[in-house]
Amino acid sequence: MHNLKKFLLTKLQSINENLAREMPKGVAKNIEDGGLLCLNHGHDDDVDDGHGCQKRKMNDHDEHMHEHTSSSSTHMDLSVNLFFNYDDLKIGEKFPLYFPFKNPSKIPHFIPKEEADSIPFSVSQLPQILEFFSFSQDSPQSKAIKDTLESCELPPIKGESKVCATSLESMLDFIGQFFGAGTHFKVFTTTQMKNWTTHLQNYTILEDPKEILTAHMVGCHPLPYPYALFYCHGQKESHNKLFVISFEGEDGVRIEAIAICHMDTSQWEPDHPSFRVLGIEPGASPVCHILPQDSLVWVSSPSSVE
Repeated sequence: MHNLKKFLLTKLQSINENLAREMPKGVAKNIEDGGLLCLNHGHDDDVDDGHGCQKRKMNDHDEHMHEHTSSSSTHMDLSVNLFFNYDDLKIGEKFPLYFPFKNPSKIPHFIPKEEADSIPFSVSQLPQILEFFSFSQDSPQSKAIKDTLESCELPPIKGESKVCATSLESMLDFIGQFFGAGTHFKVFTTTQMKNWTTHLQNYTILEDPKEILTAHMVGCHPLPYPYALFYCHGQKESHNKLFVISFEGEDGVRIEAIAICHMDTSQWEPDHPSFRVLGIEPGASPVCHILPQDSLVWVSSPSSVE
């Protein structure tokens, strides 16, 4: 377990380094950071709250949240450009994609499990949570926290296992329980090979997509919260498929993308944005999407790439 934790921390660090590499001047200030509440460790102007959880001075944090709320509508409109049709998985196919920029300096860190377990975490405890982080009830942070907690408390769909992992240990515990004792597993994420591209543009598939053959998979996606929080979910009896796709943008940027294709969407909510983007209804056809760079997908091992 210790080696796996070390590996995953290295993997997450490499994601942050990829995000920072060759960052255009000023992009960190001007680009949407995906809505993550930034209460990082290690800032000179941080104030320790006595729990070991660092609270940033509110003037800096409020400025960031103001930028987020003013641009979140545009970000959400663009972020739906990660969906595509299963039939588009072929060499030479071209479609518009948007890879939202995440400022590495504002991505929250994991906190220890003991610390995370000591902090209230439920909608019913929202007043205590807001008091703990010194947020007012009518603040943008309050709404983001409430939305995240409500998402975490939604019941799983049929056959699904899910958790909101508030620590690295909690994530690994869930992954281990999902795959079963003694099962080895691997983790994948999307990587950008060079140069940051932050605008919507057409991407072309350079070579035949490679399917990662695996019996089971778990996706983990970050949710807005004062510390690192990942929504992890998977289905044992699913027909999802996983692919590695090499893309090139119109500006020459290269992406080694991980894509998940959901072959059965009959249990999805009718208002899921993918149906609007692709012009289909639940269960009508598979829905594929690119895994964002700050998300992870876990697969049971042995697995192979075809």
